Amino acid sequence: MVNTATQKAEENGPEMAVSREIVRALDRRSVVLVGMMGAGKSSIGRRLSARLGISFVDADTEIESAAGMTIPEIFAKHGEPYFRAGEARVIARLLEGEAKVLATGGGAVMDAHTRDLIAEKGVSVWLNADIDVLIKRTKRRSDRPLVDKIKDLLPLREPFYAQSSITIHSRDEPHETIVDEIVNALAKRFGVGAKEKAQ
Repeated sequence: MVNTATQKAEENGPEMAVSREIVRALDRRSVVLVGMMGAGKSSIGRRLSARLGISFVDADTEIESAAGMTIPEIFAKHGEPYFRAGEARVIARLLEGEAKVLATGGGAVMDAHTRDLIAEKGVSVWLNADIDVLIKRTKRRSDRPLVDKIKDLLPLREPFYAQSSITIHSRDEPHETIVDEIVNALAKRFGVGAKEKAQ
């Protein structure tokens, strides 16, 4: 009988090799996840970072940490323009240093400077989820101030999301399926992994 741990290690061998090649190709660039709230950027981002063996950072969490208050509190106390300016500064800082998986807030790409920085220092991945999926996933959330405006915001933001390097359809599938698709798209973009498959 084949040892299941050995079998799993053998199956994961090529997968790990592809992940290493992607990270090598990224160099110091980050994989930047963009899309609406509810698209799965944080949950998929954590799994993607584990697959690639690089760190995961959530920009919203970093903003709250830097401000010492929650995002709804920042909106209530200072307004959206103040929040967006802080968000742009935090994302610029997070794009420095080593490669990582970075989940951005839904409106981050509306800032032209942030878009330019992401294009320069990252590979952007749009997690494109249908409106009904977004609404279903966010209807119980009270921690995001714009959650009630998804239907209005989506058409305004989609043209900017669509400028991403890679587009992945985020849907009600296991997160690992979406991660597989992102890894395959990154491998294709960088032209890695083909040698293993050819052998």
